[in-house]
Amino acid sequence: MIECAYRLAESFGLSTWTQDEAGPFQTIPYAGHAWQLEGEPRQHPHEYVRNGTAKILTLFHPHTGQVRVTGVTSCTNAVLHPWLKQQWSEILAELPSASDLDPETNRALWEIWRTGLDNPPSLPNDLPPLRALLIWDNLSGHKTPSMVEWLIQNGIMPLYTPLGGSWLNMSESIQRILKRRALDGQHPQNPGEIITWFEQVAQAWNRNPTPFEWGGKRAARRARSRQRRHALGGSGACTRRPIQRSRRTIIEQWRHSCKMPH
Repeated sequence: MIECAYRLAESFGLSTWTQDEAGPFQTIPYAGHAWQLEGEPRQHPHEYVRNGTAKILTLFHPHTGQVRVTGVTSCTNAVLHPWLKQQWSEILAELPSASDLDPETNRALWEIWRTGLDNPPSLPNDLPPLRALLIWDNLSGHKTPSMVEWLIQNGIMPLYTPLGGSWLNMSESIQRILKRRALDGQHPQNPGEIITWFEQVAQAWNRNPTPFEWGGKRAARRARSRQRRHALGGSGACTRRPIQRSRRTIIEQWRHSCKMPH
Protein backbone atom coordinates (compact mmCIF):
# COMPACT_ATOMS: atom_id res chain seq x y z
CA MET A 1 0.00 0.00 0.00
CA ILE A 2 2.80 2.42 0.87
CA GLU A 3 4.64 1.60 -2.35
CA CYS A 4 1.42 2.35 -4.27
CA ALA A 5 1.19 5.67 -2.45
CA TYR A 6 4.71 6.61 -3.54
CA ARG A 7 4.17 5.52 -7.14
CA LEU A 8 0.54 6.39 -7.90
CA ALA A 9 -0.99 8.81 -5.40
CA GLU A 10 0.43 12.00 -6.92
CA SER A 11 -0.90 11.07 -10.36
CA PHE A 12 -4.40 10.94 -8.82
CA GLY A 13 -4.01 14.36 -7.23
CA LEU A 14 -3.16 13.16 -3.71
CA SER A 15 -0.21 14.96 -2.13
CA THR A 16 1.94 12.32 -0.40
CA TRP A 17 4.14 13.32 2.55
CA THR A 18 6.26 11.38 5.02
CA GLN A 19 7.03 12.33 8.61
CA ASP A 20 9.69 11.25 11.08
CA GLU A 21 11.74 12.46 14.04
CA ALA A 22 15.53 12.26 13.88
CA GLY A 23 17.83 12.11 16.88
CA PRO A 24 18.58 12.61 19.65
CA PHE A 25 21.80 14.35 18.59
CA GLN A 26 24.34 14.97 21.32
CA THR A 27 26.78 17.84 21.81
CA ILE A 28 29.80 15.70 20.95
CA PRO A 29 32.39 15.82 18.15
CA TYR A 30 31.12 14.26 14.92
CA ALA A 31 33.47 12.51 12.52
CA GLY A 32 33.60 13.72 8.96
CA HIS A 33 35.29 16.01 6.46
CA ALA A 34 35.59 19.76 6.89
CA TRP A 35 37.31 22.63 5.09
CA GLN A 36 40.64 23.45 6.73
CA LEU A 37 43.90 25.12 5.73
CA GLU A 38 46.47 22.75 4.28
CA GLY A 39 48.67 21.34 7.00
CA GLU A 40 46.28 22.53 9.74
CA PRO A 41 43.74 19.74 10.26
CA ARG A 42 40.83 20.34 12.56
CA GLN A 43 41.42 18.93 16.02
CA HIS A 44 38.69 17.95 18.41
CA PRO A 45 39.26 18.03 22.18
CA HIS A 46 39.70 14.70 23.90
CA GLU A 47 37.15 15.81 26.50
CA TYR A 48 33.71 17.23 25.93
CA VAL A 49 30.63 18.10 27.97
CA ARG A 50 27.29 16.44 27.29
CA ASN A 51 25.22 19.59 27.23
CA GLY A 52 21.81 18.22 26.30
CA THR A 53 20.39 16.81 23.07
CA ALA A 54 18.33 17.99 20.11
CA LYS A 55 15.78 16.23 17.93
CA ILE A 56 14.66 17.16 14.44
CA LEU A 57 11.02 17.08 13.29
CA THR A 58 10.87 16.33 9.57
CA LEU A 59 8.00 16.51 7.08
CA PHE A 60 9.08 15.48 3.59
CA HIS A 61 7.38 15.63 0.17
CA PRO A 62 9.21 13.09 -2.04
CA HIS A 63 7.48 14.16 -5.27
CA THR A 64 9.08 17.63 -5.15
CA GLY A 65 11.90 17.02 -2.66
CA GLN A 66 10.69 19.81 -0.38
CA VAL A 67 11.39 19.26 3.31
CA ARG A 68 10.06 21.05 6.40
CA VAL A 69 12.40 20.86 9.39
CA THR A 70 12.11 22.16 12.94
CA GLY A 71 14.55 21.47 15.75
CA VAL A 72 13.36 20.79 19.30
CA THR A 73 14.88 19.65 22.56
CA SER A 74 11.85 17.51 23.44
CA CYS A 75 9.64 15.47 21.13
CA THR A 76 6.57 14.54 23.14
CA ASN A 77 3.09 14.41 21.63
CA ALA A 78 2.48 17.84 23.14
CA VAL A 79 5.27 19.16 20.89
CA LEU A 80 4.84 17.01 17.78
CA HIS A 81 1.09 17.23 17.30
CA PRO A 82 0.74 21.04 17.35
CA TRP A 83 3.72 21.30 14.98
CA LEU A 84 2.14 18.83 12.59
CA LYS A 85 -1.19 20.64 12.62
CA GLN A 86 0.52 23.94 11.86
CA GLN A 87 2.57 22.47 9.01
CA TRP A 88 -0.39 20.67 7.50
CA SER A 89 -2.56 23.77 7.68
CA GLU A 90 0.05 25.58 5.57
CA ILE A 91 0.36 22.66 3.13
CA LEU A 92 -3.39 22.30 2.65
CA ALA A 93 -3.73 26.03 2.01
CA GLU A 94 -1.27 25.69 -0.89
CA LEU A 95 -2.97 22.64 -2.46
CA PRO A 96 -5.53 22.99 -5.28
CA SER A 97 -9.18 22.96 -4.30
CA ALA A 98 -10.61 19.51 -3.65
CA SER A 99 -12.75 18.11 -6.46
CA ASP A 100 -16.45 17.66 -5.72
CA LEU A 101 -17.33 13.96 -5.53
CA ASP A 102 -20.56 12.31 -4.53
CA PRO A 103 -20.42 10.80 -1.00
CA GLU A 104 -20.26 7.18 -2.22
CA THR A 105 -17.35 7.80 -4.60
CA ASN A 106 -15.52 9.85 -1.98
CA ARG A 107 -15.89 7.10 0.64
CA ALA A 108 -14.73 4.47 -1.86
CA LEU A 109 -11.62 6.58 -2.48
CA TRP A 110 -10.87 6.66 1.26
CA GLU A 111 -11.51 2.90 1.55
CA ILE A 112 -8.92 2.14 -1.14
CA TRP A 113 -6.15 3.44 1.12
CA ARG A 114 -7.43 1.45 4.11
CA THR A 115 -6.99 -1.84 2.25
CA GLY A 116 -4.28 -4.03 3.74
CA LEU A 117 -3.80 -2.01 6.94
CA ASP A 118 -3.75 -4.12 10.12
CA ASN A 119 -5.67 -1.58 12.19
CA PRO A 120 -7.09 1.00 9.78
CA PRO A 121 -8.42 4.19 11.34
CA SER A 122 -12.20 4.40 11.50
CA LEU A 123 -13.88 6.82 9.13
CA PRO A 124 -16.70 9.16 10.21
CA ASN A 125 -20.04 9.21 8.43
CA ASP A 126 -19.44 12.71 7.09
CA LEU A 127 -16.15 12.42 5.19
CA PRO A 128 -14.31 15.41 3.74
CA PRO A 129 -12.67 15.08 0.31
CA LEU A 130 -9.44 13.09 0.43
CA ARG A 131 -6.57 15.47 -0.34
CA ALA A 132 -3.34 13.98 0.99
CA LEU A 133 -1.59 10.91 2.39
CA LEU A 134 0.75 10.89 5.39
CA ILE A 135 3.22 8.00 5.72
CA TRP A 136 4.10 7.51 9.37
CA ASP A 137 6.06 5.11 11.55
CA ASN A 138 4.02 2.64 13.57
CA LEU A 139 4.30 4.38 16.95
CA SER A 140 1.61 4.60 19.61
CA GLY A 141 1.91 8.40 19.74
CA HIS A 142 1.10 8.56 16.03
CA LYS A 143 -2.18 6.76 16.68
CA THR A 144 -3.50 9.18 19.28
CA PRO A 145 -7.27 9.38 18.54
CA SER A 146 -7.45 13.18 18.67
CA MET A 147 -4.56 13.53 16.18
CA VAL A 148 -5.94 10.88 13.81
CA GLU A 149 -9.38 12.50 13.91
CA TRP A 150 -7.86 15.90 13.08
CA LEU A 151 -6.02 14.43 10.09
CA ILE A 152 -9.11 12.71 8.69
CA GLN A 153 -11.32 15.75 9.22
CA ASN A 154 -8.83 17.73 7.16
CA GLY A 155 -8.73 15.20 4.32
CA ILE A 156 -5.45 13.49 5.28
CA MET A 157 -5.22 9.70 5.38
CA PRO A 158 -2.45 8.32 7.66
CA LEU A 159 -0.63 5.24 6.40
CA TYR A 160 1.48 3.44 9.01
CA THR A 161 4.60 1.48 8.11
CA PRO A 162 4.59 -2.12 9.41
CA LEU A 163 6.63 -3.03 12.46
CA GLY A 164 10.26 -3.32 11.42
CA GLY A 165 9.46 -1.54 8.16
CA SER A 166 10.77 1.96 8.84
CA TRP A 167 12.78 1.65 5.61
CA LEU A 168 9.48 2.35 3.83
CA ASN A 169 9.57 5.89 5.23
CA MET A 170 11.49 8.16 2.85
CA SER A 171 12.04 10.65 5.64
CA GLU A 172 14.78 8.32 6.85
CA SER A 173 16.74 9.04 3.66
CA ILE A 174 16.42 12.83 3.69
CA GLN A 175 17.33 12.92 7.39
CA ARG A 176 20.59 11.07 6.68
CA ILE A 177 21.46 13.63 4.01
CA LEU A 178 20.68 16.57 6.29
CA LYS A 179 22.60 15.06 9.22
CA ARG A 180 25.69 14.50 7.10
CA ARG A 181 25.63 18.07 5.81
CA ALA A 182 24.86 19.63 9.17
CA LEU A 183 27.05 17.70 11.60
CA ASP A 184 29.91 15.93 9.81
CA GLY A 185 33.22 17.30 11.09
CA GLN A 186 31.49 19.60 13.60
CA HIS A 187 31.56 19.85 17.37
CA PRO A 188 28.37 21.54 18.61
CA GLN A 189 28.59 23.11 22.04
CA ASN A 190 24.87 23.19 22.79
CA PRO A 191 21.57 21.88 21.33
CA GLY A 192 20.80 25.31 19.88
CA GLU A 193 23.73 25.02 17.48
CA ILE A 194 22.53 21.61 16.29
CA ILE A 195 19.04 22.97 15.68
CA THR A 196 20.34 26.02 13.82
CA TRP A 197 22.63 23.98 11.56
CA PHE A 198 19.87 21.52 10.64
CA GLU A 199 17.39 24.27 9.83
CA GLN A 200 19.95 26.16 7.75
CA VAL A 201 20.87 23.04 5.81
CA ALA A 202 17.15 22.36 5.15
CA GLN A 203 16.68 25.91 3.86
CA ALA A 204 19.64 25.47 1.51
CA TRP A 205 18.26 22.10 0.34
CA ASN A 206 14.85 23.64 -0.45
CA ARG A 207 16.42 26.22 -2.76
CA ASN A 208 17.24 23.40 -5.18
CA PRO A 209 15.51 20.23 -3.92
CA THR A 210 15.97 16.79 -5.43
CA PRO A 211 12.76 14.78 -5.95
CA PHE A 212 12.81 11.23 -4.58
CA GLU A 213 11.42 8.31 -6.57
CA TRP A 214 10.46 4.97 -5.09
CA GLY A 215 12.61 2.25 -6.63
CA GLY A 216 13.75 4.16 -9.71
CA LYS A 217 15.85 2.84 -12.59
CA ARG A 218 18.07 0.67 -10.40
CA ALA A 219 15.08 -1.24 -9.00
CA ALA A 220 13.70 -1.66 -12.53
CA ARG A 221 17.01 -3.17 -13.65
CA ARG A 222 16.96 -5.60 -10.72
CA ALA A 223 13.39 -6.61 -11.57
CA ARG A 224 14.30 -7.25 -15.21
CA SER A 225 17.32 -9.27 -14.07
CA ARG A 226 15.14 -11.44 -11.84
CA GLN A 227 12.73 -12.04 -14.72
CA ARG A 228 15.59 -13.36 -16.86
CA ARG A 229 16.58 -15.92 -14.23
CA HIS A 230 15.14 -19.39 -13.73
CA ALA A 231 14.73 -20.52 -10.12
CA LEU A 232 15.84 -24.01 -9.07
CA GLY A 233 14.22 -26.02 -6.31
CA GLY A 234 15.92 -26.86 -3.03
CA SER A 235 17.84 -23.60 -2.57
CA GLY A 236 18.08 -20.03 -3.73
CA ALA A 237 20.05 -21.03 -6.83
CA CYS A 238 19.01 -19.96 -10.31
CA THR A 239 20.21 -20.26 -13.88
CA ARG A 240 20.39 -17.84 -16.79
CA ARG A 241 18.69 -20.34 -19.10
CA PRO A 242 16.10 -23.04 -18.36
CA ILE A 243 17.32 -26.53 -17.52
CA GLN A 244 16.42 -29.06 -20.20
CA ARG A 245 13.84 -31.46 -18.86
CA SER A 246 13.65 -35.14 -19.72
CA ARG A 247 10.86 -35.86 -22.18
CA ARG A 248 10.46 -39.51 -21.19
CA THR A 249 7.20 -40.50 -19.63
CA ILE A 250 7.12 -41.95 -16.16
CA ILE A 251 6.63 -45.48 -17.58
CA GLU A 252 9.57 -45.02 -19.96
CA GLN A 253 11.78 -43.78 -17.15
CA TRP A 254 10.82 -46.79 -15.01
CA ARG A 255 11.48 -49.23 -17.86
CA HIS A 256 14.82 -47.54 -18.60
CA SER A 257 15.92 -47.72 -14.97
CA CYS A 258 14.91 -51.38 -14.75
CA LYS A 259 16.22 -52.16 -18.27
CA MET A 260 13.01 -53.96 -19.09
CA PRO A 261 12.24 -54.85 -22.70
CA HIS A 262 9.41 -52.99 -24.42
